[in-house]
Amino acid sequence: MLTVNQIIEDEQVAHAVSLEKYKVGVVQRIISLLNRSDADLSAALSAALERLPAESFTVERLELLLDQVRLINSQAYASVAAELQNDLKELAGYEVSWQRALFESAIPNPVQVRFPIASVSAEQAYAAAMSRPFQGRLLRNWSTEIAADRMVKIRNAIRTGYLEGKTTDQIIRGIRGSRSTGYADGFLERPRKDLAAVVRTAVSHTAATARDEFVKANEEIVKADRWVSTLDNKTSPMCRIRDQLQYTAVTHKPIGHKVPWLQGPGKIHWCCRSTSAPVTKSWKELGIPLNEMTPAQRASMDGQVPGGTTYSEWLNRQSDARKIEVLGPVRAQLLKDGKLDLEDFYSPTGEWMTLDQMRARDAAAFAKMAA
Repeated sequence: MLTVNQIIEDEQVAHAVSLEKYKVGVVQRIISLLNRSDADLSAALSAALERLPAESFTVERLELLLDQVRLINSQAYASVAAELQNDLKELAGYEVSWQRALFESAIPNPVQVRFPIASVSAEQAYAAAMSRPFQGRLLRNWSTEIAADRMVKIRNAIRTGYLEGKTTDQIIRGIRGSRSTGYADGFLERPRKDLAAVVRTAVSHTAATARDEFVKANEEIVKADRWVSTLDNKTSPMCRIRDQLQYTAVTHKPIGHKVPWLQGPGKIHWCCRSTSAPVTKSWKELGIPLNEMTPAQRASMDGQVPGGTTYSEWLNRQSDARKIEVLGPVRAQLLKDGKLDLEDFYSPTGEWMTLDQMRARDAAAFAKMAA
């Protein structure tokens, strides 16, 4: 039988997987919103440059002609920031409600009778997330900074274009990119990637802060936070060293080691994928009399944490439905049939392979064996 802390950690890992998928959708929608302004921005750029012949180019005159471009740029990022904040408000509410549902389903009823699971409002969780900076700045400051940085790139691209004798169309194409590449070869691609990193980190930051607020509200039950890193080749050194380490609840002081918590999982660096699993106190630590719990309830509420485990080991003990959710139906069946291990779904360099790539790799291997 799984203990309470094993159940909580398993579900937190699965929840972190779902959160990564959620981030992908949010990033795509936010970037699409920004991209809609690019046509207007390009038109404004074209109009400005038509009024600025090469022979009369000066930096001062360029600045005057870019007023409309600056307005479109700032409005685009204002829309992006507003949309992202709406998403984060919804996420904060969902996150605290999910944490409560997990505790209510995992913790034995006699414990909940003595220590009712405390709620945290969506507003409280969201306000906490917005008041705490991530990577040194508040969310609204990041959007403003990226908008300003994009204008710098646009100005620099125009200056370079004039110095190299490029036409207006060539300058604009260099800024926006070409349609054949999906506009990925223009100067505007870097700000898109910067925005995507901010969105991913903002989502992790909000989820982690909501989780922290829930733990704070239930610190009578929780004795520690356990760092849980995504165990793959992309895991940062900062997270690898902290995986499975425990920290005191709320104050996050190291327990049995000297590695600091710093900003915590989901916040410690850009696009952090780590999470944390609250560690509950044992029934003895909670002071619950022996006769108030069944032997099974006491065994589940023993306060012990599960031993260190790899992602592959975690996935192998999940339900078929969860394996399908993580891997997709074809890979999940291959794993279930014992035909492939989790590592077989990756290239030698650790990249996630498509099914077509896997088939081609296997065909090449078989051909080599037959030769």
